[in-house]
Amino acid sequence: MTQLNQERLLQVILAPVISEKSTFVAEKHEQVVFRVVNDATKQEVKAAVELLFKVQVDSVQISNVKPKQKRFGRSVGWRKGWKKAYVALKPGQEIDLQAAQ
Repeated sequence: MTQLNQERLLQVILAPVISEKSTFVAEKHEQVVFRVVNDATKQEVKAAVELLFKVQVDSVQISNVKPKQKRFGRSVGWRKGWKKAYVALKPGQEIDLQAAQ
């Protein structure tokens, strides 16, 4: 794999996902959940997390969140779909998202 562009890596991760499920996953499975760009790959997410947070990543799982249909009276609209990444860190590594806010 070629050297990944550092500018691209800085744009891959959009935001951490703060929800009940992501909090449960963080406590139980020691993973962190991030919202990522729609064309991100596992290798890009791994390199971006290691670059931004200075931690070692064990594995990355990526999930596509499907768009939802929403109604406004008689008209029908769609929310955008997005992509999230579950990042498992190596033992002893930690990302503190509360301190970053």
